Amino acid sequence: MARNILKLGALEAQKTAFFLCDVQETFRPHIKYFSEVVKTANKMLEAAKHFDIPVYVSEQYPKGLGHTTQDIKLDNATFVYEKTKFSMFTPELQERLKKDVPNLSSVVLFGIEAHVCIEQTVIDLLNEDITVHVLADGVSSRSMMDRSLALERFHKVGCFVGTAENVLFKLLRDKSNPAFRAISKLNQTPTADEFVTTE
Repeated sequence: MARNILKLGALEAQKTAFFLCDVQETFRPHIKYFSEVVKTANKMLEAAKHFDIPVYVSEQYPKGLGHTTQDIKLDNATFVYEKTKFSMFTPELQERLKKDVPNLSSVVLFGIEAHVCIEQTVIDLLNEDITVHVLADGVSSRSMMDRSLALERFHKVGCFVGTAENVLFKLLRDKSNPAFRAISKLNQTPTADEFVTTE
């Protein structure tokens, strides 16, 4: 009997959502590789338009911590919401996902901080049997040790840890995909090379 290909790391656009977690301007001075996380976020938001994938953007306590940095283009974000819970997977978001992506099987996750809000989102999603792809070139923390250890834990608990390019080509699957030219152009400059690896 064939295994569920999505559980092996494949992606289907119509069963996928992108989650952007808490990339707020106030965190810029404190987060390592903040600018690279912003670049990856913009790449994913642009790609989402070509795949018709919804993008959900959280902001941690914006009354005190401000909003998502203006360097990220949120024009085509499906839903921007505030939270105080560290996990993005709030009851409000869950209700929205039921309407927008009733067959949700996979989430591509990026933002900050890797060892806090990203990790707690990972745990909540895996607990609901949703496959999670964390972008190594799209997550960071204040400490590189926290970031590296978080990426190791993601792999151990069953996440797919990859890069933006890896995920986008999984979504393409074939050169004949109408989005191929646009996605290839987005990936001309890798963001992954600018990051410290998990090793």
